[in-house]
Amino acid sequence: MTPTAAVRPYRPGDAAALDDICVRTAHNGRDSRPVYADPSVLPAIFAAPYVHLDPGLAFVLDDGEGRAVGYILGTADTARFAEEFRGTWLPRVADRYPAPQGPPETPDAVMAGLLHAPERMGVPELAAYPAHLHIDLLPAWQGRGHGRALMREFWRALRERGVPAVHLVMATANKPARAFYDRMGFHEIAVAGMDPADVVCLGRTTGDAA
Repeated sequence: MTPTAAVRPYRPGDAAALDDICVRTAHNGRDSRPVYADPSVLPAIFAAPYVHLDPGLAFVLDDGEGRAVGYILGTADTARFAEEFRGTWLPRVADRYPAPQGPPETPDAVMAGLLHAPERMGVPELAAYPAHLHIDLLPAWQGRGHGRALMREFWRALRERGVPAVHLVMATANKPARAFYDRMGFHEIAVAGMDPADVVCLGRTTGDAA
C-alpha cells in the first residue's frame, strides 16, 4: 500500500527536516542555497525559533513514512513572540550570525540584520491580526491540496486559543505563493514604510472558510 501523506503535530525529531525545507524554499519559494553563503541563517529566523518558542502551533506534512516534507509554523501573539525571540532565542544563535556593522552588503548580512531585529515584527497596522505564520512545502508536494490542509489545521489551533485573525509577510516576487494566499482568503494590508515592490502583508480571520 502506498503511504498516505497527512498533517500531524511537530515532533522534536522533525527539526532538521524543517530547517532543510526552509532552506530549499526560502528564496521567493525557491532553493536559497545558490544565493546565500550560509543559508542556515534562514531557518534560524523563520523556522527554528517557532518550534522552540511555540511548538504547539507547529504542524508538519508527513509523507506517510515519518518524514516531514512541509510545515506551517507561527505564533498566536506576535508581540509576545518578538519579546521572547529577543530574550530567549537570539542569545542561542547571535554568535553564529553576528549583526552586520553598517548597511548590509550581502544577502547573508541582510538576513543577519533581520535576526537581530525581532522588534520589526511589531507593526501597528497588524495589531488586529495578532497571530502570524510561515508555511512551506517542498516542491514535489506543492499544488496537491496539502497547503490548504496545513492552513486549516493552523486556523483550528488559533481558534482554540481564541485568536481572531492572523497575518503573514511575503516577498512580492513570489507569485505562486500570493496566488495560494488569495485562494485561502487572505487580503492585503497596507503598512506604512513597507515597499510593496519588495514585500507585502496579508491577513485574514481564523475562520475555516477557504
